[in-house]
Amino acid sequence: MQEGIHPTYIPTTVTCSCGNSFVTRSTRKELKVDICSACHPFFTGKLKYIDTAGRIEKFQNKFAAGSYTSAQKPKAVKKKKPASVGDEG
Repeated sequence: MQEGIHPTYIPTTVTCSCGNSFVTRSTRKELKVDICSACHPFFTGKLKYIDTAGRIEKFQNKFAAGSYTSAQKPKAVKKKKPASVGDEG
């Protein structure tokens, strides 16, 4: 390993949005995370929906209203009648 090319490793405080915090080591002084092992459903065994600004309801309302383009049925295309041999104009 070459000397002087590696960043310094310092004690770091990691703070979660749930209020949990712990100390580890990193190149940054502090880290802020949205989810940690104290509030993650895999580790807690509890399912918790994080719904910011009603995104789930907005999606369901849009889907139910039929304004969601992938859910709409394609419009029927009218087929043109083939011209008869005697209909030349």
